[in-house]
Amino acid sequence: MSVYDRIEELNITVPKVEPRFMFVPGVQVGNLLFISGQTPEVEGEMFYVGKLGKDMDIEEAKKAARLAALNCLGEIEAVLGSLDRIERIVRVIGYVRSAENFGEQPLVINGASELLADVFGENGKHARAALGTSELPFGAPVELEMIVQVKEDGANED
Repeated sequence: MSVYDRIEELNITVPKVEPRFMFVPGVQVGNLLFISGQTPEVEGEMFYVGKLGKDMDIEEAKKAARLAALNCLGEIEAVLGSLDRIERIVRVIGYVRSAENFGEQPLVINGASELLADVFGENGKHARAALGTSELPFGAPVELEMIVQVKEDGANED
């Protein structure tokens, strides 16, 4: 089953993502693709805003992390041309905009990790960091970076 079959089965839409600032969506070095940070935006507007432990709860923030992960997939698609070229998700780095004494960042970033496992199965399971920070761009509650392994040229696609 291709990644796109699985995405359709899950009723997910991968957004088209274009950088609005001075950076590229991703840089490929060998068979690793380093994806620029993504926030939970929709068409250039921040869809979720808030600080965990102050004005946003974990369930809403998990949805924000899921949306940021979808935006990362949009970046991957922009760079590679097809999500079917992903061999596996290697690492996710998640930043959570956190109030003082909020320490449940891993629960928030689970929103992204769960999406990636749903889409890519075993190949979506990844190493991860979930970090708290006092601020993120434009009030975003989360920002994600990813490192993905790209299939070797000529590798069979499912």
